[in-house]
Amino acid sequence: MARPPRILLTGPPGCGKTTLILKTLEILNRPAAGFYTIEVREPGGGGRLGFDVVALNGERGPLARVAALGPRVGKYGVDVASFERIGARALEEGLRHPGTILVVDELGKMEFFSSRFVALLPRVFECANPVLGTILYRPHPIADRFRRAPGVEVIQVSAENRDRLPREIALRLSR
Repeated sequence: MARPPRILLTGPPGCGKTTLILKTLEILNRPAAGFYTIEVREPGGGGRLGFDVVALNGERGPLARVAALGPRVGKYGVDVASFERIGARALEEGLRHPGTILVVDELGKMEFFSSRFVALLPRVFECANPVLGTILYRPHPIADRFRRAPGVEVIQVSAENRDRLPREIALRLSR
């Protein structure tokens, strides 16, 4: 039996990876579970305060904030408990339903502080579910292990390809 698609998007911050995932999910008429991350900015479009983790079921909470306690990535403190309660749990739920697309946005430094998430990743990449995610642009020991996992296709997102990719990826995931 052929492996389901495992598609990981990569590129520098702000190139449109998360938007591409959300557009792809809009095109597909299939169940999906997992999470994505979004910037949190000061009201009125001010500076970046941090990031939230958002489960596809709508649950949302802090992933990281400027000056928050917790493991650090640059100026951000990571809320590991919030990420595990929302992001990791959403993936675990998706694994219970074969055929559900698993969304992992992202395999990145902040998320890797969660031992629960890191322990879950081998199951995600070995299961019978299709996977659509984003992965850290730069080398990282944990990210690199999954970037090179059997059957994983890594797609570089750019201004030139990001508008056509949602339809192409939706087609691959619907086979």
